[in-house]
Amino acid sequence: ESRAANASNEEINIQWYNPSLAKPSSNTETKVLLLYAYNTKPIKISNIKIFSSMSVFSGHLWVPLARVISLREKLSNLKHQVETLMQSSETLSSASEPTSFLEQNENLKIIPSEKAETNIAKVHLDEKTEEMAKRCLSEVKALLSVPDLSSPLTEIPFDVTLQSISTLEDMFDPASAANGCTITEESLFRWIISLFH
Repeated sequence: ESRAANASNEEINIQWYNPSLAKPSSNTETKVLLLYAYNTKPIKISNIKIFSSMSVFSGHLWVPLARVISLREKLSNLKHQVETLMQSSETLSSASEPTSFLEQNENLKIIPSEKAETNIAKVHLDEKTEEMAKRCLSEVKALLSVPDLSSPLTEIPFDVTLQSISTLEDMFDPASAANGCTITEESLFRWIISLFH
């Protein structure tokens, strides 16, 4: 069974498409097509010809390519800032606890499960990073929602983790059109689908 036919949890799949036959005229900016599909309940499709569900949705948006590229760069900078914050907080917490030489050597070993837990841990943002995040997320909102309803965010609408920021960076990468991006993190998923309505 293919992954396309099964989704055990809520998830949204994003793909970018730059259709060669639908190029805009020379006096307009280049746009790319954002394709999305999401489910709000677990699904299992055994026969696509008879499949019908009230919990599966799809759609598309034409988005200016220059804005997508600019936003991805800003999200990349935000991700770097979040990584820096995480490293400095880890350094502070390990420096506050006295350790023997042997314990320090043990700390140098990176265990994959611990690294994964670090990626999904909520990051406590400093003022500068929080403002940076609000600006980036306001741009995401403006790009994906109806322009008349888009206003700058006054608070961050989901828990900021390294994983959530990495996922957003991947989402706005038109170069990854072949693979696309899947979002399963609950608070990020809820926010993104709210922008499509």
